[in-house]
Amino acid sequence: MARILVAGESWQVFSTHTKGFDSFFTADYGEGVADFRAALESAGHVVEFQPNHVAAAKFPDTDTALNEFDAVVLSDIGSNTLLIPSATFMRAEPRPNRLVALRNWVANGGGLAMIGGYLSFQGIEGKANYRATPLAEVLPVELELGDDRQEAPQGAVAHLTETGHPVTAGISGEWPTLLGFQRLVAKQDSQVLATIDGWPLLVIGRFGKGRVLAFASDMGPHWAPPGFTEWPGYTRLWGQAATWLAGDFKMGQE
Repeated sequence: MARILVAGESWQVFSTHTKGFDSFFTADYGEGVADFRAALESAGHVVEFQPNHVAAAKFPDTDTALNEFDAVVLSDIGSNTLLIPSATFMRAEPRPNRLVALRNWVANGGGLAMIGGYLSFQGIEGKANYRATPLAEVLPVELELGDDRQEAPQGAVAHLTETGHPVTAGISGEWPTLLGFQRLVAKQDSQVLATIDGWPLLVIGRFGKGRVLAFASDMGPHWAPPGFTEWPGYTRLWGQAATWLAGDFKMGQE
């Protein structure tokens, strides 16, 4: 069992409705973590979820706070959300750089995963902007300049390139289609476990004493449609990935 912190995967939508002379506004809130969280919990892991607005205020900024977890997963959370706490933006108060703290924690043995989306890696219009942060050194992939999204509304199929690793053990056959991904380049000392349209999809590596993972597509809609999240391999993949990130080698190999 590992304790996993998942940060991001939430959104707020504000709509303007215009009906002739009159208009009004509505707001809605959504989260995309349910299937991923269920996959981790089915493998016996304990998940703490911080949606974007909670992570903005409460994401750990010290080794002591990060040491409460075995692995951290960032998904659809832009770097600004972690770099600019409200105390700094609103009151000009210095605060620890949470991405520096996360980098150092991984170097000392923590596990880190980044999962793709419109505000992961570089993201839409480059707004996630992790290429300019300390996590660029940590991730097992090189990031593009600018917008790195590759939309695939026709569907793109992933293919395993490595079945003997604990993350992908027991997963076979063709994966269900995905509807988009990020264009990433695997670093020289990393290992590509799956590809999509010729691009790395699932990449793992080491940073210092820690383990790192990059998944170039989404954990849920819209890039990961129900056919993917309901696929039995989805649950197995993420349960095993969390185990590997946390350094729990019950399966007997690295």
